[in-house]
Amino acid sequence: MSGAFPISSAKFETMGIKSIQNTIISKSVSCKKLARQIDNQRFGFTGRIVTGTRSDVYGDLMAFIVKQRSGKENFTIIPPEIEDARGNETGTVLVNGVHAVGDTTITCDAFAGDGAGRFKAGDFIKFASHDKVYMVVSDVTSSSNAATVTIEPPLLVALADDSVVTYDNVPFTVHLTNDVQEFGAVGTAKDGAFLYQFEFDVEESL
Repeated sequence: MSGAFPISSAKFETMGIKSIQNTIISKSVSCKKLARQIDNQRFGFTGRIVTGTRSDVYGDLMAFIVKQRSGKENFTIIPPEIEDARGNETGTVLVNGVHAVGDTTITCDAFAGDGAGRFKAGDFIKFASHDKVYMVVSDVTSSSNAATVTIEPPLLVALADDSVVTYDNVPFTVHLTNDVQEFGAVGTAKDGAFLYQFEFDVEESL
């Protein structure tokens, strides 16, 4: 692990979110589709950092990127815009009971209140002691401070009872996917300093 992305100083200009899962599809003689997935799902991002000078942000950012040694090291990043859940939950949500690898319905309790919209479809969550981030795929309604949360992809690691569920400021553990990282000068500031722009691709490290 090689640190956390310097998000406070390196502001995003654009960001694309990807869901990555390699699938082999073929057809039988009768045209029946045959599909087989050959690896685990992971999320990826393409981000572009706002244009700035070396003294403003790009010196520190360059140093951080070089420390990653291409894709060798892993680091954490809390992507802007999607870092917080869209739902209205505010409490410390816990997993209720043990859940096995492959489960997609996770029973949770300790919600701060009851009603619809505790989590919403498209929210990202992460379980304590897990590297993988999961997506909530159905809106969550709680009753008696408990609810079933439907996620994708299926659990990669078993869940213990009372594991804490992180739904705001969710950190993704990622690595760079390209061997060449280029900081391009795209113009100059009023004082003549170069203005740099940087675009990078990452995906989850599982």
